[in-house]
Amino acid sequence: MVLGSGPIRIGQGIEFDYCSVQAAAALRRQGLEAVMINSNPETVSTDFDCSTRLYFEPLDLEAVLDVCAIERPLGVVVQFGGQTAINLAPRLERLGVPLLGSPSGAIEMAEDRGQFEALLGRLGIARPPGAVTRDPDEAVAIAHRVGYPVLVRPSYVLGGRAMDVTHSEEELRHYLGEALRASGDAGGEVLIDKYILGLEVEVD
Repeated sequence: MVLGSGPIRIGQGIEFDYCSVQAAAALRRQGLEAVMINSNPETVSTDFDCSTRLYFEPLDLEAVLDVCAIERPLGVVVQFGGQTAINLAPRLERLGVPLLGSPSGAIEMAEDRGQFEALLGRLGIARPPGAVTRDPDEAVAIAHRVGYPVLVRPSYVLGGRAMDVTHSEEELRHYLGEALRASGDAGGEVLIDKYILGLEVEVD
């Protein structure tokens, strides 16, 4: 069973719908039935020929569990549906629903900026200097230590939502409120990194 992207919103692009469609196609190529759950009629994943069966339901815990009770899937694929789908991963796993692909612990490590930074450090992977904080004054101190411009990123968001490059303490303090609100589920945690100008490459 594949969880789709749900409503398209700022910070969560249409690429997640594409990923969900490709996940369903890959399952079908393996000879499996691919059940899709999505609630957005404007997405490709809600075309009836993109999956074996389509459930046009909200992407919330109750609806997903209801479909699981009907379909009894081998597992649920959450990692291609974007933030809406992956937010369900820990609760589904706690309730005994098997996840296919990334387990909720791996998703948590990727989304939690502090855990991800620690992982990079353990693996010896070079990265721009920075630190995680929940305190605006500490954020300013980090920015002064690493030097402006800095990239401000909240935890637990995808698609660049509430990320910004700031060039001064005034800009940083102005922007921090939005970043801290965006990471509310993470207790207002943001990562302040040295911003390095260069060539941007995106890989989907």
